[in-house]
Amino acid sequence: MADSRSEPATDDDEAEPSTEELREEAERELSTEELRKQVEEKYDFENFRPEDMERMTLEEWEAVFDPETWITGTELLDRLEADLKTRIRNRDVFARIERHENPERLVAYSDEGYAIVYGDGSVEGQGTVLRDVKPSVALCSMDDYDVPPMPEGDLLPKPMEVPEGSGEFGNLMLQIIAGMQVIAGLVLAGGALLTQELGLIAGVAGVGFLFIGVLLFTTVANARLSDTFRAEEYRNRLRAIGIDSDERPAFLPEFEAEGELTTEDE
Repeated sequence: MADSRSEPATDDDEAEPSTEELREEAERELSTEELRKQVEEKYDFENFRPEDMERMTLEEWEAVFDPETWITGTELLDRLEADLKTRIRNRDVFARIERHENPERLVAYSDEGYAIVYGDGSVEGQGTVLRDVKPSVALCSMDDYDVPPMPEGDLLPKPMEVPEGSGEFGNLMLQIIAGMQVIAGLVLAGGALLTQELGLIAGVAGVGFLFIGVLLFTTVANARLSDTFRAEEYRNRLRAIGIDSDERPAFLPEFEAEGELTTEDE
């Protein structure tokens, strides 16, 4: 008599996905494909920039980029170093760059934070530097991203090389205009007081010219004072990250001296 009990399931039977699982997987693939098309329409990948990377969500990033094609290791750190140094030279990022070994890593730091990037693409740190570095890491790990050539020379100026201001020509023109306004105001106001023919209208116009002239002179004075304060603040930031010295910010992790390779101003 045949045994009516059902036979136990084999490993092959258990490994086969159910119809429901296959349907869910197909839906996920369709959803990912739709999201990828939306991302490609939203961003210009021919001219993809760090600012675009900052706007991307995690879902958009995972949909459009294949992790198996990411660049890692020394090549990633080389590309990242060139990209960050270019951004520093262009004043898009304020930071100092160092390369270290054991393990190999790239360190970027300023007076407001730091970022440490390892060869596998992992990043740790804090502050504004971490925010600025993360998009560059993502971009430099993409094979399609064209990294700029490594810049030469000093990327940041010495503290005493920072100028007080860069708008002296504009300030001079404002002073000339202000002087002309004051002279015109004095002539009209004085004439109104000395002769009755000029009358009240000339007197009011003269006061108006004087007011405009004084206002322009005040604007120039404030601009120069602001330039002085900004220049001194920038000098202090350069000193805080060790330009012209061996000091580092107190919050930066300690690194062994034998592991240090280069800094951007050497």
